Amino acid sequence: MEDPKGMVDVSGKEVTVRTAKAVGCIVVGGEGFAAVKEGTCKKGDVLATAKVAAVAAVKSTPSIIPFCHTILIEGVEVDFELNEKEKSIAVSVTVKSSGKTGVEMEAITAVSVGCLTIYDMLKYIGKGMTISEVKLLEKTGGKSGDYKRCD
Repeated sequence: MEDPKGMVDVSGKEVTVRTAKAVGCIVVGGEGFAAVKEGTCKKGDVLATAKVAAVAAVKSTPSIIPFCHTILIEGVEVDFELNEKEKSIAVSVTVKSSGKTGVEMEAITAVSVGCLTIYDMLKYIGKGMTISEVKLLEKTGGKSGDYKRCD
């Protein structure tokens, strides 16, 4: 196995405003969905806790992804969409920074941790939840330009 090369040198890059938006989904089942919707989870407010966890994950990304740069985070938006039919919760995170490297990993990490936090808050109800479809939707700024997912 080849040794890792290390962090990419971004010293020659220009500072630009960069954003990234990621989404993911957790299917929580009927009882878990009701607990979130009605605010009856015995651990507390599920979505408020997941929001705080997602923001903390943005700020912690360089400590858990080995070659991510530490960057100045200028804004984080965390949103949830409850789907009654699917008994699921979509987690959406948008991250903004002005810097020399992008914020895609921060957004994707935050979505993952948001979903994991929902799982943790509801696992006493049942452990059959499924986290899926964690993906980058769009990113702006930087040398590689803008990206928008087509599917």
